[in-house]
Amino acid sequence: AILLMTTCYVRIIVVFGLLKQALGAQQLPPSQVITSISLFITLFVMSPVWTRVYNEAVDPYTQPGSRMTTTEAWERGVQPIREFMARQIDLADNHDDVHLFYSRYAPSSPGPKTFDDVPLQVLLPAYMLSELKTAFLMGFKIYLPFLILDVVIASVTVSMGMMMLPPALISTPFKLLLFVLVDGWRLVVQILLDSFGTHPGV
Repeated sequence: AILLMTTCYVRIIVVFGLLKQALGAQQLPPSQVITSISLFITLFVMSPVWTRVYNEAVDPYTQPGSRMTTTEAWERGVQPIREFMARQIDLADNHDDVHLFYSRYAPSSPGPKTFDDVPLQVLLPAYMLSELKTAFLMGFKIYLPFLILDVVIASVTVSMGMMMLPPALISTPFKLLLFVLVDGWRLVVQILLDSFGTHPGV
């Protein structure tokens, strides 16, 4: 669970959770499906990072006769993960999250000039906070069209005097239709992948 917090999993699972709420289909897709697809996308996005960790730290450290110390292996292994987290904070322009924790970690020190100056115990919570902010912002953008559809359908049902009929009962099929017509699953996954900088050819 702690290892997952250093990956893109948090952003993905939160966005999918908000999408599920926006669709109004509380039971579908099942939580197991949402969790599974989130893990698979996480594996896809993090694969280059984990490959670097293996090639630069795990493999050299486990070679017979290796002189690499545990400390050196740790420093080499954590570097690709640090770079990934730093890049995501950079892309989201959430540097204030780093300063929030750094100012309490070292109150008398000047702020860090680069991410190399940021200790891991500061970078980790800053990254988590940045991911949550980014996920909620993306979720809001996805939620908005469905919210507008809810308001329109509620207004129509009230104007037609159908007060006893729950608006959600009518809006859910229209939400699903809209989602299918725009190829919603592919669109959401594409938005997520692009947000991590995994553009075609990169």
